Amino acid sequence: MITVELRALRVFGHHGVYEEERERGQDFLFDVELEVGERGSSDRIEDAVDYSAVAHTVREISDAHTFSLLEALAIAVADELRARFGVDRATVRVTKPSVKPAGLEGAASVTASRP
Repeated sequence: MITVELRALRVFGHHGVYEEERERGQDFLFDVELEVGERGSSDRIEDAVDYSAVAHTVREISDAHTFSLLEALAIAVADELRARFGVDRATVRVTKPSVKPAGLEGAASVTASRP
């Protein structure tokens, strides 16, 4: 089993529960894991999953919609990656690096997996 991974893709988006988050916008970090079977083991680019196209898809989904919840954003990206690239499993973690949960330093993340 081959897993294609992209880490810390920074995408500016207008997502959030609060109106000011949606108006102002903020950075989101995406971590993507795609289980692709044996695709790419042939050493032919035609057989592999193009990770540049995966990154483009993440940005496209984020830009196309405004989500209130990280959960919905992560699910939408995972569903589209599965549909577009025909992978066995897509796991997407979305992190809001600028949020301070309960006023504490840190970040909030949500992970969604689609078989």
